[in-house]
Amino acid sequence: MLTLADVSKSYGTRELFAQVSLFVARSDRFGLVGANGAGKTTLFNLILGEEQPDSGVIEWERGADFGFLPQESAPVGEETILSIATGGAKLDLEGDDDEDYDIDWTLEPRARKILAGLGFKDADMTLPARSFSGGWIMRAHMARLLVAEPALLLLDEPTNHLDLEALLWFQDYLTRYPGGLVIISHDRAFLNALCTGILELRGQRLHRYHGNYDDYLEEKEARKEQQSALFKNQQREIAHLQKFVDRFGAKASLASRAKSREKQIARLKEVAIEEPDDELRRINFRFPQPPRSGLKVIELKAVEQAYGEHVVYRDLNFAAERGQKLVLVGPNGAGKSTLLKILGGVIPIRSGTRELGANVTAGYFTQNRGENLNLGATVLDNMLELRTAANGLTEQQSRALLGAFLFRKDDVFKKAGVLSGGEKSRLALARLLVDPPNLLLMDEPTTHLDIASIDALIRALRDFTGTFIFISHDVHFIRQLDAHVLHVHSGRLTAYAGNYDYYLEKSRASDARAALTAGFTDGRPVQNAAQAAAGPAAFAAQQTRSPAAGPAPTPNALRKKRDALGALEKRVSELEASQAELTAALEDPATYQQPGKAQHLNRELSAIVDQITAATAEWEAAARELAQWENA
Repeated sequence: MLTLADVSKSYGTRELFAQVSLFVARSDRFGLVGANGAGKTTLFNLILGEEQPDSGVIEWERGADFGFLPQESAPVGEETILSIATGGAKLDLEGDDDEDYDIDWTLEPRARKILAGLGFKDADMTLPARSFSGGWIMRAHMARLLVAEPALLLLDEPTNHLDLEALLWFQDYLTRYPGGLVIISHDRAFLNALCTGILELRGQRLHRYHGNYDDYLEEKEARKEQQSALFKNQQREIAHLQKFVDRFGAKASLASRAKSREKQIARLKEVAIEEPDDELRRINFRFPQPPRSGLKVIELKAVEQAYGEHVVYRDLNFAAERGQKLVLVGPNGAGKSTLLKILGGVIPIRSGTRELGANVTAGYFTQNRGENLNLGATVLDNMLELRTAANGLTEQQSRALLGAFLFRKDDVFKKAGVLSGGEKSRLALARLLVDPPNLLLMDEPTTHLDIASIDALIRALRDFTGTFIFISHDVHFIRQLDAHVLHVHSGRLTAYAGNYDYYLEKSRASDARAALTAGFTDGRPVQNAAQAAAGPAAFAAQQTRSPAAGPAPTPNALRKKRDALGALEKRVSELEASQAELTAALEDPATYQQPGKAQHLNRELSAIVDQITAATAEWEAAARELAQWENA
């Protein structure tokens, strides 16, 4: 569908690409990776025709269409969120074709469904887009691409503006997407879930690897070892030949043979050991361990918080202890960032109390990196302004610390306001190290960081001895820190006595069915995160039938309730079987030989998924009621 042949591109004396070649088929799902500045976005610009290569050819298959999602959205006018989402689909209102007619009628419902999956409420969809933040406008454009279903999606950091729940929905949707994908992303879990190939820009070349991101790392290491072995073998061969030349080159009887060895050495094609760019420029740091705090680090009591008439929290109670790592998850708008700001003392609370424990200092790392920085000052001055009598920070120490975050030589004299998103994130992290708090609060700390920088942050945070509470949509980051989950929804906090995978297991519908039948569920509302260790039995005891709930049901009523539950179970199983058949059809290459077939199957699958969700919710309600009856 897309072919790049011997494409080269330079800016002045800097060569980004040299004879890059690539073929992208309709079924390909590539992740495009490389160090910051390697040229990933420039390669997209060449494919889009926004820039021209210095040499080489870029060709599209006739009739192939594509959709592009940039890192930042363009300005918007009076259009609504819904009109943006429907703007990318091609309509043929004049045509008589039944399939076109069906597409026209289903366009708006499909757009609404996709917008809902990305976190928009019904009331949001008809509001002017200009009333939303840039991140929400990006979601509307993301919906536009999914509604249009082009043959190839080009996505530049698509997860940056998504919360965790929207990201998981988007990721799941893309697994069933009928076209090709080329994705620039620093989210390792996202690449692992979607990609069947990785393209790495390194050393002015495009290196192709098979499989997902983890497969790429394994294959890359194997190639590196193979290249090293070839290099060592060649060096041994050269040394052996050179030894003959040095020993016999001056002897007339062997001079011709020595000359032949010299020519043999010259003909050898040198095996080079290429050190990847991201290994040459990699963040390497660790947090200086902060002062030890008391066991109780922070406590919120009866907190109420509101924005105007909108109440976010009412009678909120929460406590965290020394050394805990907690990740806040929940839908966008649930109040995660507000909770983090309350904990950090960044915003005043309407009522209630916020109490810090003994010897506790809080540090808040905002999602908007500019709020952590003095944008009008240089990179170096942003460090020196943190100098106090206590820390005695010198210019030399500041430069050494900035060097660890890849700010070297004249980089330190750049104004913070002109830095890229990734550079601002690195500078904000460097500032944290000057006087690290023992209560660290971070809102999306991995946004704009490349994969090598995220790995460095993970290593540093694993060793951090203070208390760490954060928000992140990076599943790999969450898993690597083994953080316990605190679910935020509708002003309520639900603690899970385990890590992210434990949370997923307990929140899945299939596990919920078994838990409800047993009369309890683990993901329970709590007032204190420490209560999560209480276990399901305590919750089960609270679910027994109250004497005021009415008379116990008759055996006949119980039998009918069980029969109804069995019918619902059968319905869910049938729908799941249909889902499996449609998924298999979408994975069959033959499907893509029939025009429109994949799009039709994808819409059927989307409808089945919605029916499964509704049927599962109905089953859970019936199971809950049956459990209450049986406990009567």
